[in-house]
Amino acid sequence: MKLSNKMLPCQSREAVVTVLSYHNGIIEGYLQHPRLDKREKVCSLSQIVLLLNSLLDLEDSLGSPLPLVHRDCDCLESIAVFRVQILFREHYTWQGRLVWQDKAKETVFHSCIELMQLIDEILGE
Repeated sequence: MKLSNKMLPCQSREAVVTVLSYHNGIIEGYLQHPRLDKREKVCSLSQIVLLLNSLLDLEDSLGSPLPLVHRDCDCLESIAVFRVQILFREHYTWQGRLVWQDKAKETVFHSCIELMQLIDEILGE
């Protein structure tokens, strides 16, 4: 079996998503990751997934582990803060944990679609 066919652990395991608003499936907020110089504004769940995937691709090519992200404390009026911990990935089959910091709850996901559904369900409540 080739190494590329195995699921390998990701080095940059965590990103922080700060949600400022959520209306009719449209999310507005910021994503933080150790590879980003500053918070990146996000406007949809699909944008979050694509940005995370690009950052993980970069991590795969550089290969050096990074520290965990600490949320910027500039008092943004957020409705939710999530830590997305991607433990393994193969294409868009991601396994990891979604930690909802505001409620001290966490759950696991087995694909990026499931991750998107979990965030959508939480914010839609």
